[in-house]
Amino acid sequence: MKQRTEKLYSAKQITSVLIAFIFLLALLCLYYGSSFAPPALSRSDGEYDGSDPVLGGNIRDFDDLFEDQEHNPEVPKSIPICDLKYSELIPCLDRNLIYQLKLKPNLTLMEHYERHCPPPERRFNCLIPPPIGYKIPIRWPESRDEVWKANIPHTHLAQEKSDQNWMVVNGEKINFPGGGTHFHAGADKYIVSLARMLKFSNDKLHNGGHIRNVLDVGCGVASFGAYLLSHSIIAMSIAPNDVHENQIQFALERGIPSTLGVLGTKRLPYPSRSFELAHCSRCRIDWLQRDGILLLELDRLLRPGGYFAFSSPEAYAHDPENRRIWNSMHDLLRRMCWRVAAKKDQTVIWQKPLGNGCYLKRDPGTQPPLCSTVDDPDATWNVYMKACINPYSAKMHKERGSGLVPWPQRLTAAPPRLEEIGVTPEQFRKDTVVLPLSNIWHFRVNEYWKQMKSVVRKNYFRNVMDMNSKLGGFGAALKDTDVWVMNVAPVNMSARLKVIYDRGLIGTVHDWCEAFSTYPRTYDLLHAWGVFSEIQEHGCSLEDLLIEMDRILRPDGFVIIRDKPSIINYIRKFVTALRWNRWLSEVEPRNDALSIGEERVLIVRKKLWSEGVSSM
Repeated sequence: MKQRTEKLYSAKQITSVLIAFIFLLALLCLYYGSSFAPPALSRSDGEYDGSDPVLGGNIRDFDDLFEDQEHNPEVPKSIPICDLKYSELIPCLDRNLIYQLKLKPNLTLMEHYERHCPPPERRFNCLIPPPIGYKIPIRWPESRDEVWKANIPHTHLAQEKSDQNWMVVNGEKINFPGGGTHFHAGADKYIVSLARMLKFSNDKLHNGGHIRNVLDVGCGVASFGAYLLSHSIIAMSIAPNDVHENQIQFALERGIPSTLGVLGTKRLPYPSRSFELAHCSRCRIDWLQRDGILLLELDRLLRPGGYFAFSSPEAYAHDPENRRIWNSMHDLLRRMCWRVAAKKDQTVIWQKPLGNGCYLKRDPGTQPPLCSTVDDPDATWNVYMKACINPYSAKMHKERGSGLVPWPQRLTAAPPRLEEIGVTPEQFRKDTVVLPLSNIWHFRVNEYWKQMKSVVRKNYFRNVMDMNSKLGGFGAALKDTDVWVMNVAPVNMSARLKVIYDRGLIGTVHDWCEAFSTYPRTYDLLHAWGVFSEIQEHGCSLEDLLIEMDRILRPDGFVIIRDKPSIINYIRKFVTALRWNRWLSEVEPRNDALSIGEERVLIVRKKLWSEGVSSM
């Protein structure tokens, strides 16, 4: 009996050794296979291959996640699905909520198009379903000209604007010829005409890199912004969720930088002096209302010497009503010290002054007045507009300009406004792209891509959001990729957004305790560095934020969460309930000069789901 036991023990030892050897050999094959396979052979089918793309990293098995949930009953195994009628829900721009809460917004002032967020007890704590027949979006650059009709099943704009070349329904797709209300022949030709009006060299609207950031108000489907991109100009295209409610949805589906916004009663969520050019092509805005308060908001947003391009009947029509509006508008802008830089055919271009000289020469009592010295022109979150002019500081008046170098040099040059936000040039250099792989953000982004390389194809990402943009380092590191980045500055760090704009990037102020002003399924990649830690300190719900991120993330899209280990451990338990279980990776990143204590990086991919789910 003893001899038989010893033989069994010996056989077990041999078996264990063989299993260990086979397991080690398999790991070596996986490691060398993933390390030395050429990029063209990288997997692109979206399946998890179990390999570890980053040394020191660790890719979690989904069985571990199920086990986490079984040992933590407080974590939901599933989150209910909203009714299909909410497939386009924008929680803070839901006009049904206005009626439910019995609010009484001033319709003439467009207050009903401004943000009204639901209180916690009225939030939709469910996942927003895609519309029936939803498909993974067409990738950029093809998406500029066509999208899947099933993804935005609305064709009323095609009929309403059929004579203006906005969009055309073509079978399963919607095509965008590039036209607009005042540029039927195409936005590309219209852009060249603006450059010629201003006598810019080589008919280039970027003017040698001096025009980089543009605000397109009432943008339609954002074809103007789409065609500016080839001129090295990035536009923040804005329009309200109004009777043409899907125009911004179309713009984002196309991959064009845009957001929902309205010139109503509150300031737009951008710092002062953010744009070199503002544009309105038949944007149907009453610029004369309330003592010109909307034009004064544009004045706040334009840099010294900035332009306002206005293409509308008021600029050229000769009927009495349009002549009256033109004369009143011309008089108001003259008192604001703007001058007509060019006027031709259907368009007039005004220019804002470079310094305070004109303001100081105005007669006493001239309207609109100068703003008080205690007014902060950079305060934007829930701040009401003021019918006054923000003069320049003494330093800016003396220098007569913004002091910015041309694009693309301004991306890495220390902007003059660093001093205003208490950031030293050395701190800025840490966040600045200098040479590939010698910069912290280049290294971080490179490590992210290493983790995702087995499941990401070329041109996979287009619409990217940095949920806590700091000084814009993440977005700057993506300059040479074919993406655009919405840089989001939390309310308590909103002053840093002006550095984002001074670097030639775009962004917005937002409070992540509330829903973001965008349609569902509008971003391919969300980058959240320290966001969850910050809202936890403010007593806001991490689960609510996860559900909101799911709302704005496209199916098959990715989330990169960089935060404290305890936060990552908490979020990981929700992955299955959120249906973010198409692919997952978790690593411990290398500490660098920007690290905030111990951190971990969780990258997850959202699954495309639609059928076979229950709804509430």
